[in-house]
Amino acid sequence: MKQAPIPAPYIQKFEQLGFGMFVHFGLYSQLGKGEWTYSIHKRTAEDYVPLQQTFRVGSMREIVETAKAAGCQYITLTTRHHEGFSLYDTKGLSDFDVMHSPTGRDLVREFAEECRREGIVPFFYHTTLDWLHPDFEGNFDRYLDYLYDSVELLCTEYGKIGGLWFDGNWSKRDADWKEDRLYKMIHRHQPEAMIINNTGLSHRGEFGVREIDAVTYERGMPEPMDQSGREKYVAAEMCETLCDHWGIADDINFKPVKQLVEELCECRKVGANFLLNIGPNADGSVPLMQRATMECIGRWMQTYGKAIYNGRPFIAYPGRREFLLRDFYDPNTAYLFLFDTKQSGGDANVSLHMTEDGMLALPDMPAPVQSAVFMDNGRGVPFRQEGDVLFVKPFGFRYGTSLCVRVAEIHFRANEN
Repeated sequence: MKQAPIPAPYIQKFEQLGFGMFVHFGLYSQLGKGEWTYSIHKRTAEDYVPLQQTFRVGSMREIVETAKAAGCQYITLTTRHHEGFSLYDTKGLSDFDVMHSPTGRDLVREFAEECRREGIVPFFYHTTLDWLHPDFEGNFDRYLDYLYDSVELLCTEYGKIGGLWFDGNWSKRDADWKEDRLYKMIHRHQPEAMIINNTGLSHRGEFGVREIDAVTYERGMPEPMDQSGREKYVAAEMCETLCDHWGIADDINFKPVKQLVEELCECRKVGANFLLNIGPNADGSVPLMQRATMECIGRWMQTYGKAIYNGRPFIAYPGRREFLLRDFYDPNTAYLFLFDTKQSGGDANVSLHMTEDGMLALPDMPAPVQSAVFMDNGRGVPFRQEGDVLFVKPFGFRYGTSLCVRVAEIHFRANEN
């Protein structure tokens, strides 16, 4: 069997971030019809470009505060989306930027500063296609020079960043995007920046050129990453929306908090990060329902965040929902994730793997278990162990608490695993 490569330290740090917030924000936010409104609704440049003159944005603080409240450790902001409008000062590369709008301020700089103030890592999304730039269809090589110079500004003007998240190469699958040149420049200026290039809905988890540091799963659950035989260790990230659109829209089809929490957990089960998107209003404020949803997830993260941040794939059971993560920093600690727990004193979760005495059987334990406690109240989890099989009593939440997914912290006896 071929040996799996060891992850580079900056990729390992990215995996430990665990949970991030995506932000889709641009001129399209003024129309409230989603980030693809220019293309989907067949708008023209003549009626779309004037939106620049009504682009008035307040502080970026509420966006960052929303991520902080949710327990996100990084934020990926659309510094330029497919419409071609830049939220940063393009330094003369184009007049189609925030500096030539009534806002008149570099929003990417403010975003990065707010992130660092809150201890959050800033990531920059940047489109690779451009619906409005004439060279995208007229002179592609010259357009790629414009793209290169634009990305270089993001790498040199805003301090250390977590990475760059590209989106759009799928628009010209047979074209030479000169990725090697672009990625080498990024790592020359930002040697520890993650390079992520979205492969789209139809190519989830697809690996690109060697410089790519993480594969993407757009609105689709990631699969376990088989790193064996790879030249380089590659991380994984799932991006998801709160509703049906990425940018603000007339959309009330919000996903339940329970579903989003479960998706976060399922991502960590296979070692992937979870990047959950919001679409701010035209002025940069966060819609109430979006903020409330993120705060509810934050309530769960306040209790179980340690398992999400520190946990790495450990034991998963095919066909079963419960699984264990192992603490990256303490190999004698693991986290047991329990789904569908009923609320009331003593009712166990529904599972085909329950014994007659109401215990849940968990095989493949690497060592004797010393203790097991629920992370939400610190109370012990009844257990017994027979060989490598651990039997636990998966009590549901007591009346007055219902946090969707329950996690127990398990400690193995030291030096025996």
